[in-house]
Amino acid sequence: MSIASPFISEPMEIQREWCGAAEQLANAYYNVVFDRGAEGAFESLGMGTGYTQRRGLSFYTAEAHVCFIRPLHAGDQVVVKFQILDFDEKRIRSYQEIHHLDGWLAATTEVMSLHVDLDGPRVVPFPDDVKERLDAMAAAHATLPLPERAGRHIEIS
Repeated sequence: MSIASPFISEPMEIQREWCGAAEQLANAYYNVVFDRGAEGAFESLGMGTGYTQRRGLSFYTAEAHVCFIRPLHAGDQVVVKFQILDFDEKRIRSYQEIHHLDGWLAATTEVMSLHVDLDGPRVVPFPDDVKERLDAMAAAHATLPLPERAGRHIEIS
């Protein structure tokens, strides 16, 4: 199995209904773009569409840090790059970038996701088949440099 390093989403268009009066993408919709961009990566990990219905398992965002670099507007075409930075038996730390198809960086996010059994709900280990795929993707992504914006925190100096 060939693993993209980093994973790059299919192109998607910024929808007019996601934008404010100036046709600039509203802050909350950057997360929609990140989520949609990560869908393919999670599908390749075995946690895509139908994972919740088949297994009663899902993943929750425990923490996210978004950096807005350059505004996006209605009609812009973008891709999302997804990289696993770290993971353990119950969590994934990922980093994503939204790039305009012209190549420039629009936004980044770093996310801590928790693997959850929805019967609890409670945080649980990944199933063996998912863990195996996580190992493979993390190994492929380990060859990438640590993104400059990863690990940031907010402070006033």
